[in-house]
Amino acid sequence: MAYVITQRCCNDASCVSECPVDCIRPTPDQPEFATTEMLYIDPDTCIDCGACVDACPVEAIFSEDDLTASLARFREINAEYFQRHPLESNLDPLPTPVRPPKDLGTLRVAIVGAGPAACYAADELLRRADVQVELFDRVPTPWGLVRTGVAPDHPGTKTVSNMFESAFRRDTMQYYLNVEVGTHITHAELLAHHHAVIYAVGAASDRRMGVPGEDLPGSHSATEFVAWYNGHPDYADRQFDLSGERAVIVGNGNVALDVARVLTVDPDELATTDIADHALDALRDSKIREVVVLGRRGPLQAAYTSPEFMALTHLQGVDVVVDPAELELDPASQALLDDPDIEPSLRLKYTLAREYAEAPRDPANKRIVFRYLASPSAVTGTDQVEGLEYVRNELVEEGGQVVARATDRTDNLPASLVLRSIGYRGKAVADLPFDERRAVVPNEHGRVTGPDGTPLTGVYVSGWIKRGPRGVIGSNRVDSEETVEALIADFIAGKLNTPSGDRDALRTLVRERKPDMVDKDRWRAIDRAERDAGKSAGRPRVKFTTREDLLKAAES
Repeated sequence: MAYVITQRCCNDASCVSECPVDCIRPTPDQPEFATTEMLYIDPDTCIDCGACVDACPVEAIFSEDDLTASLARFREINAEYFQRHPLESNLDPLPTPVRPPKDLGTLRVAIVGAGPAACYAADELLRRADVQVELFDRVPTPWGLVRTGVAPDHPGTKTVSNMFESAFRRDTMQYYLNVEVGTHITHAELLAHHHAVIYAVGAASDRRMGVPGEDLPGSHSATEFVAWYNGHPDYADRQFDLSGERAVIVGNGNVALDVARVLTVDPDELATTDIADHALDALRDSKIREVVVLGRRGPLQAAYTSPEFMALTHLQGVDVVVDPAELELDPASQALLDDPDIEPSLRLKYTLAREYAEAPRDPANKRIVFRYLASPSAVTGTDQVEGLEYVRNELVEEGGQVVARATDRTDNLPASLVLRSIGYRGKAVADLPFDERRAVVPNEHGRVTGPDGTPLTGVYVSGWIKRGPRGVIGSNRVDSEETVEALIADFIAGKLNTPSGDRDALRTLVRERKPDMVDKDRWRAIDRAERDAGKSAGRPRVKFTTREDLLKAAES
């Protein structure tokens, strides 16, 4: 018997170092780790010890005997990976991370942001040094996209926050939530109270389609919609037109699949999750019967991961529709599919699409329809969205890469709701340099660099604002470790300025400017109140979705 990694794998690699026989791949030091969809366990080497299960922060690892019907296929997915990548074990011990000498005193670090990148950085600091960490976020709740980005029907993925909650119990870690850096406290003031500041603010904006009609009522970003149904206080009052029978999602990454599921699954299923009540009420009244997911390239190049694509198989009352004609491949894609050394995840994407194309359909079911090789050309309508015009693409090889090129064929989809899901985008951070083209803060291994390429003293970045919006939750762990390694090296080398203000002075300053600041105790009050409300409703929690209600709960 072996253990199997399944769909909700977060790629944070906590399991890798815990495996006594080194049978989990890829590892963070391998090139494949940067692009892998998930991690895999070699069934021929696994000794069934369960160490990886205890280490997994999102409950993604199961004994093969305990796999449910919806997860059973991951047994062969794990095994197939090692047919492509034979295991070459390396049980040499990892190098011991350097700790600052005690005579340097306590390292003080402010972290701006409270999402996964920020929390992984804080966790690494707490393990590596005698440190005091202050965590800042402009909303009254921590965990960032774990709370307001992960789909409500993926509760296992949200359990990573339990790991952070446990690690942050000590007084060495303090929260300054409902505090906006740049408004309530400046960058210069943070530096005056700390040796270093790490900005882990994510990618708060999104990319636009750049087509006529994009700003019509009924056309929104998927980012807004996700934040709305997850109860983000900045989006609780948004309105989405669910009165028509069809919605169109432009883009086919995992966020697009999340939105498609939320729009089509039975609201009674969502009623057992932590979805925001206002969204649940709206979805109960929704008239949407079909969601069309548009991708500009073919089924082999689709942005979604194969585990998330496969999960659609098990939706109740929902048909997944793929036109067999759209599975005809261009020569380059066909050659890739015929290559015996093709990555298993790529072959699986195409296999799944073929299975959906051949599956029987029930006219009574709702539908998620995948359209490939399609790019939007206009959102149509006079006073509100009435449809989406799109152009058909073809795939061609350019510079050794397969790219989408528009043809002269066009089509139109009547729809009352259009959601663009074509990627997040970073926003400039006050008082820091910004690369407009890449939409990141320029940096070298996490050290923020000025116009001349010289690192700025005591200023660091981690997460999407550092590397761009790619990767999943666990991708931030390795990224944050790199940033913390640079910060600690600079501290040991004497390159950081000594703070002029201490922890008490900082607390006094913030409370004077922001009396309703949410500290650790106030967050625990919010958390407890939400969980208590969830118990009576048979849900994990019932979220407070306005600042007023969150702050009222904080004082309870």
